[in-house]
Amino acid sequence: MTRRTLFSTLGIAALLGALITTERTLDARLKADSVTAPRFEVDPMWPKPLPNKWVLGNVIGVGVDARDHVFIVHRSDTPDSNETAAASTPPKGECCVAAPPVIEFDPAGNVVAAWGGPPSDKSYVWPTSNHGIAVDDQGNIWIGGNGGGAPATGQGPDSHILQFTHDGKYLRTIGMPNQPTNSAATNHFGRVAKISFDFKAQEAYAADGYANHRVAVLDMKTGAVKRFWGAYGNVPSDSNFGPYNPDAPLIPQFRTPVHCAEPSNDGFVYVCDRPNDRIQVFEKGGKFVKERQIAPRTLGDGSVWDIAFSRDAAQKYLYLADGKNEKVYVMDRSSLEVVTSFGGGGRQPGQWFAVHSIATDSRGNIFTTETYEGKRVQKFTYKGMGRVTSGHQGVVWPTRAAPPPTPPATKRP
Repeated sequence: MTRRTLFSTLGIAALLGALITTERTLDARLKADSVTAPRFEVDPMWPKPLPNKWVLGNVIGVGVDARDHVFIVHRSDTPDSNETAAASTPPKGECCVAAPPVIEFDPAGNVVAAWGGPPSDKSYVWPTSNHGIAVDDQGNIWIGGNGGGAPATGQGPDSHILQFTHDGKYLRTIGMPNQPTNSAATNHFGRVAKISFDFKAQEAYAADGYANHRVAVLDMKTGAVKRFWGAYGNVPSDSNFGPYNPDAPLIPQFRTPVHCAEPSNDGFVYVCDRPNDRIQVFEKGGKFVKERQIAPRTLGDGSVWDIAFSRDAAQKYLYLADGKNEKVYVMDRSSLEVVTSFGGGGRQPGQWFAVHSIATDSRGNIFTTETYEGKRVQKFTYKGMGRVTSGHQGVVWPTRAAPPPTPPATKRP
């Protein structure tokens, strides 16, 4: 071997060694920046196009039944005149008309039913601003409302909950409609944001809400209020504490809206104190356990909008919708530590404008809705556990399979 050949061989070996070291360093960094967590991909083809030239308004609630049918409730009076030109007299164009307030989708994304709205016979009071939809263990539908009233029609604040059969037949009104704010009331509510259930105890948890400052627990059979509490388990107060200040001590009461109250299987209740940027955790009797702030410098609408749990038996993960920063946080439910997050602001699939409500189905898929100008429902398909970025993942767009290789050209004989 010549001296030149020896030096060239040694140089190549050194270069290969450096490359291997660099690759190992990069692998170690990637592993350090990743974590095992539930993985999701947006399904840009779900749901399928709505029939009848329908368009959605603010989609303000989502629930899933035992068959994995997805129910949404939207505000059919919020599409503007340009969106509903076909509904004007005379029609200004072919597109479109507002869909009925409640829509049921099957797992494939087909519309299978739609209903709701003020009844022609005035047999019940439809909310001036419907808010939240939930499906109980009998398949019945519960709807709240956060409207302050409609002076033009003489309707007062939304201080009641409506219950319907699975296909939209009116069953009952829980609480007296048209009542003022009173967080001590047991015969009405104060603009309920969402209803959730503890089926084993046959109790409904009302995030009550946009006027009142409390969690209210109801007997599912009778509708009677069994107990209620405010922040830290305090007696709720309707005092005005002013706007949230991230540099001031946290106040001892909920600010409005109290946006969710989600009971877990192991005896806790997770409450969305939205403008205070915090989750508060309670025992089901109302005893305060702990709290966690999320993005605590978020002002205005706040960061803690809605909560859903993973569908494993232990409900290991908590999914938190943040409609101001346009993220879904994947959190360890026990520690309330953020494991990762995904999404982003925008109007393309996998992005949001005011992600408002969140729910999971039996397969672990996530469904989200958007209020304000977002006006849609999206599905995020559960892809199993795996390594993901421990920080923010961005938009979880579907991965594409590699295209098949191009066959070699054949020579003519």
